[in-house]
Amino acid sequence: MKSKQILGIVFTIVGAIGLAVGVMSVFNKGLAFGQNPWGVAIIGGIFFLTGMGLMRTVGN
Repeated sequence: MKSKQILGIVFTIVGAIGLAVGVMSVFNKGLAFGQNPWGVAIIGGIFFLTGMGLMRTVGN
C-alpha cells in the first residue's frame, strides 16, 4: 500500500511539471527540452491523471 501511495505522489508531481512545461512551450516556443511541446503536455497529462487515480484508490 505504501509503495502505491508514493508512486501516486511521484506521478502526480512529475505529471504536473510536465503538463505545465508542455502548455507553456506550446505558447512560448522553446521550453520543452527540444521535444514536441504537445507530446510533453500529453505525457504530462497522462502522468498526472495516473497519479491522481493511484492516490484516489489507495485512500487513507
